[in-house]
Amino acid sequence: MNGNELRVFEEPAVSVAEHRALMSRFPTGVAVITALDAAGVPQGMTCSSVTSVTLHPPTILVCLRIGSATQLAVRQCGAFAVNLLHAEARVTAELFSGPAPDRFGAVRWIRSESGLPWLADDAFAMAECQVSRVIRHGDHEVIFGRLVDVVMRPGTPLLHGMRSYSVWRPSFLAGAADVEEMSA
Repeated sequence: MNGNELRVFEEPAVSVAEHRALMSRFPTGVAVITALDAAGVPQGMTCSSVTSVTLHPPTILVCLRIGSATQLAVRQCGAFAVNLLHAEARVTAELFSGPAPDRFGAVRWIRSESGLPWLADDAFAMAECQVSRVIRHGDHEVIFGRLVDVVMRPGTPLLHGMRSYSVWRPSFLAGAADVEEMSA
């Protein structure tokens, strides 16, 4: 096997429980992915699988469960919004991670410039994306989105790890001198 070949395993090497336990140990920011379905109804779900892909063109990716209302809406409208939740938005993160039937009735939201659902009270940053590529893998789709607009306000991010929520608390990066001391 050379360096360009991928090894594909037929059977999972680890259990679902082991995979979840491993990934719970990787803290991440919390986002709600939103889109409009074919009828113009807002759909959304809490998602920690959000990653920057490239700067040129500005692209991010999200991973959405195949068959979820949000995944279907993103595929139908060809666009989505990434709402980065602030530290006080835990209730919204929990709401959008469960099976609540009318999630958008329980929060205040507005339409962004392009009409996508924006959780303006709960997100301190929002990115509007046009779908540029989709890759199916297992029970999820990796959806690449080219950024077309970004809205940012001051705020502290909500974090999730070890199956609990937390907030960003910078403690040592006060200046360059502190970084130099740590690396010495």
